[in-house]
Amino acid sequence: MLLRDRLQAALKEAMKAKDADRLSTLRLINAAIKDREIAVRGEGEAGEVGEAEILQIMGKMVKQRQESAKAYEEGGRLELAEKELAEIAVIQEFLPRQLSEAEVAAAVDAAVAETGAASIRDVGKVMAALKAKYTGQMDFGAVGGLVKARLG
Repeated sequence: MLLRDRLQAALKEAMKAKDADRLSTLRLINAAIKDREIAVRGEGEAGEVGEAEILQIMGKMVKQRQESAKAYEEGGRLELAEKELAEIAVIQEFLPRQLSEAEVAAAVDAAVAETGAASIRDVGKVMAALKAKYTGQMDFGAVGGLVKARLG
């Protein structure tokens, strides 16, 4: 079942169950996907966004909510932090399993070998190979430093 179909099914289930928090989060996901589709159409391209792009959007949503939850906790607004964490849980239901540190390191080594990267100038090639295979499964911001350390 495609990710978009799973999202629609979950949205219908949340409506039937009258689960307002889950429904709200699922609607936010759909709105973000629609926004991206509108932006793509504005650039002159046709059609829907693909699975990889939906995973990327959802990964970005998780990261935003993690940052917000941290800020709320630091500001003493625990109820708002809990709401953000609940939204993260709903979004992560649809994301692939996150790779462990050891799996990320192995993926970086494999991508370096696969691309034939030899110096720091090849970081872009390695990152592109990783994004093609592991979208939604790792934090590419953190992986960038790993790749630089490996090639540097």
